[in-house]
Amino acid sequence: MGESVPAAAPALPVAEAVIATVIVLVLLGATLWLLRRGLHRPAAGGATMSVETSLSLGERRSLLIVSVDGRRLLLGLAPGQVRMVTELGPAPIRPGGVS
Repeated sequence: MGESVPAAAPALPVAEAVIATVIVLVLLGATLWLLRRGLHRPAAGGATMSVETSLSLGERRSLLIVSVDGRRLLLGLAPGQVRMVTELGPAPIRPGGVS
C-alpha cells in the first residue's frame, strides 16, 4: 500500500498558454492567406482567356469563339475532342461602341 501517485506534469502558466495560442492562430492565418493568394494567380505567363460565344450543334457538339491573348479562335468541340477550326480576325465593332 505504499504506492505513490505520479506527479502530474506542471501546467503551463496562463501567459505562456495565451502566447502559444496566439502564435498558432497567426501561423494558421498566414497559411490561409498564402493559400488564397496562390489560388488566384493568373494563368501561366499572364495569359487571359474568355469565351465570347458558343453555338450548340446538338449531340454534345458545339462551336465556340474564344479570345486568348488578343487572338480570336473558332473551336469545334465534340466528345473527347477540341479542334481549332480557324483563327478569326478582330472582333467586329457593334453599333453603340460595344464590341
